[in-house]
Amino acid sequence: MASIPPKDVMLANARHLRKAMTPWERKLWYCFLRTYPVKFYKQRVLGPYIVDFYCPSAKLILELDGSQHFTPDGQASDSNRDAYLQTRGYAILRIPNIDIDRRFQSVCETIHRETQSRINQ
Repeated sequence: MASIPPKDVMLANARHLRKAMTPWERKLWYCFLRTYPVKFYKQRVLGPYIVDFYCPSAKLILELDGSQHFTPDGQASDSNRDAYLQTRGYAILRIPNIDIDRRFQSVCETIHRETQSRINQ
């Protein structure tokens, strides 16, 4: 297993990723999450990982998945990452980038339902 980078390195990486969001992350952030009434953060450090979007009140993580996530290596890496985060009580909602392009309203509705469901547990 690879060693975990120091926290200051992780924070610097997260800051860089916030400034260099993908087009799909940018669309979800500026067209939905930024003004959503429940607070989401972008590119947050959780343990040894940086997650795309995180809602602390719902313990919900949103991960936007590009093509690299659908390769065998990408799926294995995501599986390990998800297992680590789930054992700490987080729920992960994986959203393919193509859904941001083609079904944006449906994606927003799914995020809303999952967020509300977890807050109201």
